[in-house]
This record gives sequence, structure tokens and C-alpha cells, in this order.
Amino acid sequence: MLINAPQQRLFLALLPPADLQEQVTAIKQQFAEQFASRAALRSPPHITLVPPFEWPTAELAALAGSLEEFAKEQAPVAVELRGFGAFAPRVIYIHVEPSSELERLQTKAQQHMSLLLRQQATTPPPRPFVPHITVAFRDLRPAQFRAAWPLFQNRPFQGSFLASALTLLVHDGKRWQVFAEFSLSATRG
Repeated sequence: MLINAPQQRLFLALLPPADLQEQVTAIKQQFAEQFASRAALRSPPHITLVPPFEWPTAELAALAGSLEEFAKEQAPVAVELRGFGAFAPRVIYIHVEPSSELERLQTKAQQHMSLLLRQQATTPPPRPFVPHITVAFRDLRPAQFRAAWPLFQNRPFQGSFLASALTLLVHDGKRWQVFAEFSLSATRG
């Protein structure tokens, strides 16, 4: 799975259970077929907590160990999916209801990775956290967006799950693959 490189491209996310992944992947497939937008099919359905970063291949075991310890201190998070949203003119996503628990987990994960990556105060702050599951992006041209968005903006979608693991994904040169999962095992309180 790992390419023979001194650095790996990784990101940290929450993945829905298999049944919801299948539903979301079917929507991604619809975008590929109807609107020639295939980029979202290169990763499993997910909520990004820490966006892509580079990590030395030789230190992947240390990263996994650190994330495992971090995850043990975090409680599982209830996630509610409701409808669709967009970042015009290129991104359409399944809306994730914001919650203080999800926001707290994302903030802690971002802080943890910032420390591990030794990011300085001069590093630009990350974009505001807008939890979502992308179904079309990057290769969705503005004209395709204008054709697709009216079909999705009022389309119903509902789902919920208890996110009980952090997932570290690695880019294999073509697509994102699950590298490791870390159980969120602190007691909810």
C-alpha cells in the first residue's frame, strides 16, 4: 500500500460505518456518471479532522503510536448527517450537523498534529472547521456544479452514527487508503 518514498501524504478523519459508506459512495458514483466528477471516488467517505500533511515514512510507527495514545483520551462522538451543502462553485457535500463534541475532537486532533508536525506560530491558521462528507469536488466544473446543485440542494439525506475511531489515511499515489484506525475509548462525560 505504501509507496517507496521518504515522505507519505496522510490525513486524519472519521469514517462512517459500512452501510453509510455504501450510500455515500453511490452518490459519488452518480456524480461520476452524470457530471464527470470522479475525484471524490479516490477516498472513502469521511469527515476530515486534520487535512493532508507530509510525514516521514521511517517515522510512521511513531505517528501511529502517538495517535493511538491520543485516541484513548477521546470519547466517541455522535454524528448526524442531514441534507446537502455546497462550497460554490466546485464542492457538493453531505451536511454534518455541527456539535460541540465534534468541534472539540477536531480542535484537539488539529492541536495534537500541529505539535507533532512542529508547526510554528507563523504557519497560517487552518480553515474554519465545517464538518462535511464530500461527494463532488475539484473536478466538478462550475457549469456542472450549476447543473448538479439544484438537484441536490433540497434532496433529503439522513443518517447517524457513533464515531468510535480515528482513521489515518495514506495516499498510495492514486487514491487514499485506510492506513490505521485508533479507538476512541475515553468514557463520554
